[in-house]
Amino acid sequence: MKQKDYYRTLSIERDATPRQIKEAYRKLALEYHPDRNQGDRDAVEKMKELNEAYAVLSDPEKKRRYDRLRKDYGPDAYDRFRQNYTEQDIFRGSDINQVFEEMARTFGFRHFDDIFRDFYGQGYRSFEFRRPGVFGRGFLFFGFPDGEENRPRGSIQKGMMGLLGKLAGYLLKNALGVKGEGQEPDRYDVIMLDAEEGRRGTKVSYTDRVTSRRFVITIPVGVKEGQLIRLKGAAGDNSHGRRTGDLYLKVQFRRSLFEKAKRLYTRLAR
Repeated sequence: MKQKDYYRTLSIERDATPRQIKEAYRKLALEYHPDRNQGDRDAVEKMKELNEAYAVLSDPEKKRRYDRLRKDYGPDAYDRFRQNYTEQDIFRGSDINQVFEEMARTFGFRHFDDIFRDFYGQGYRSFEFRRPGVFGRGFLFFGFPDGEENRPRGSIQKGMMGLLGKLAGYLLKNALGVKGEGQEPDRYDVIMLDAEEGRRGTKVSYTDRVTSRRFVITIPVGVKEGQLIRLKGAAGDNSHGRRTGDLYLKVQFRRSLFEKAKRLYTRLAR
């Protein structure tokens, strides 16, 4: 039986550069894209092999481990590699979604989410999260068998889907720091201190301008300007029974008139 090899799958050499790896993947992904090969199951399977090979070889750490196995075990390297890597491990951090979105914009193909749901069925979930100053997109795999006959059915399937949904939510909330729908978002504000208060540490009073709640905050010794102080669950008043987000206070030091004049002079002198 012919053994799989990621380099052979992408038709590249062992010393291919990251740019060459990506160019090879783009060329083959365009050739075998399911929207250009509708109804062709072989093209779908080929596309899945291309996705996996690119996800591994485009990641320096995964590529290094695969190369080492390839050197030690030759044609058995793929099987050895897959014993320790799930789909989720392989695709973590990959930019495959960006490549598919580029093709969608250029050639009018379907978007990444639609394609991967066809490829991986119920074992695939995408996510998107937004926080102040942070935006991210990605996808999760849950490793369903490829064959339809092996997938759970009926009430068992529904139960599995429910568990997968909860698992995805757990990963997003904990591993990615994303808030769920039932939780209010975090908020950010500024707290003003004297430089001496930051140096020696102190307790200061802070009144939230949104909820009008008053807090007595312990400032740690040696706090730096720009450091964030977290007030857990203080972003809202919890009046609707929802979990509230956290309130983050950015430390800023008050400037004396002399310091302000000095900073202004420095800027003007540049």
